[in-house]
Amino acid sequence: MEESERTSIDPKRRADHLCVLVHGFWGNPTHLEYLAKTLREKHPEDKLNILVAKSNTGTYTYDGIETGGERVTQEVETLLEELERDGAPVAKLSVVGYSLGGLIARYAIGLLYSKGYFEKIQPVNFTTFASPHLGIRTPLWGYHNHLWNAFASRTLSSSGRQLFTIDTFRDTKRPILSVLADPDSIFMRALSLFRNRILYANITNDRSVPYYTGSITATDPFVDLDAVDIRYLDNYSPIILNSENPVSPKASQEVVPFYTRLAANSQNILTRVPLYTALAALIPLATVVWTINSGVQSFRSNQRIQLHEQGEGLNSYRIPLLMSGNTAKSTLSGAFRRVNSAHGHDYLPESDGEESSETPPNASGEEDAAAMPNLELKRTTSRKADFPTLALSDQQFEMIRNLDNVGWKKYLVHIRKHRHTHAAIIVRIPKPSFDEGKVVVRHWLDEEFEI
Repeated sequence: MEESERTSIDPKRRADHLCVLVHGFWGNPTHLEYLAKTLREKHPEDKLNILVAKSNTGTYTYDGIETGGERVTQEVETLLEELERDGAPVAKLSVVGYSLGGLIARYAIGLLYSKGYFEKIQPVNFTTFASPHLGIRTPLWGYHNHLWNAFASRTLSSSGRQLFTIDTFRDTKRPILSVLADPDSIFMRALSLFRNRILYANITNDRSVPYYTGSITATDPFVDLDAVDIRYLDNYSPIILNSENPVSPKASQEVVPFYTRLAANSQNILTRVPLYTALAALIPLATVVWTINSGVQSFRSNQRIQLHEQGEGLNSYRIPLLMSGNTAKSTLSGAFRRVNSAHGHDYLPESDGEESSETPPNASGEEDAAAMPNLELKRTTSRKADFPTLALSDQQFEMIRNLDNVGWKKYLVHIRKHRHTHAAIIVRIPKPSFDEGKVVVRHWLDEEFEI
């Protein structure tokens, strides 16, 4: 929002509610244009101030969650000070994060909390759209796991290492995503103060943020849509699922004969031969180009981070991250988790008995809960007993438990018209094939956004 827009209104009629929008990886403010426009149409300038963060535009998103969060915090503080000087102080704050912007937003609200802003400003709505709350480590087994996760995590500079949870954040000896989800951190303290915590996650075709991480869960019922019954919300069908009872396995169906399945699979393979041939020729070249570009961007990112670290006023963000005396315990348990999560596989073995309750017996996070056998911790964190538990890391299972404990309204989104559901969920580009995303935004504004 331009300065002229903010000062054109009589201060007596100026809004006291600020909503901050944060874009995602490789993003820019135009990606949030539809969100900002519909938000403004719903709530005029005398009801709501809107700030679309712009300090992390483009390749600046390579610079990591911490650096991005500090930049956004600086933007928010600058606007808060300007509005205060104009005689229109902010009394309520809402924050919206799209994709990586959701993690940057979680970091930024922790900094705002630590500086005392939430003592005079009421946190109202915190919303994420397709954000990788658990990172983007692929839950695969064997060499696929190590090859893909090791390669991909090193091509996106600081952000890549953080999203694949192979980083060590400051002196915590833990990945930044683990610290962001620590109940004793400033980030979780800040998140818990928001009256409404809402997330929207794609159930299929989100190549950037898979369902499990966007929805903070240890299962994925939507791997085979033909095998499940999906239920939708009234007035938002067939796009937004019923949050109370979204999905269940279909009743056992007659098994298709082997030769019928073989014929069908053979036909599918034959029709894809031209595509596979083209990919075989293009992938090696694309990999080389991608790797070179990633190296260049990582070098530039490291230079920007160094300049950022030398910036004036940055010391105000170098504050204690954990709010209690549990730092030593957290460090030791973090080291133990890293050793035990060195190997992974697609799904965990099924339990011999009844599925445990959703949360561990001691949900307060005391020592006996932290010391639970790894397999039991993973099983009790799984939200749906009807579906197998993904082979996530121990840190990811702990993130799920901690984030679920703070409480979220989770809305699952089924977009069909375009395979790029990650962009369609917020109508990142104004085109008809993204129109299903307009239903998602309408639901958020009409049903969840509190002014």
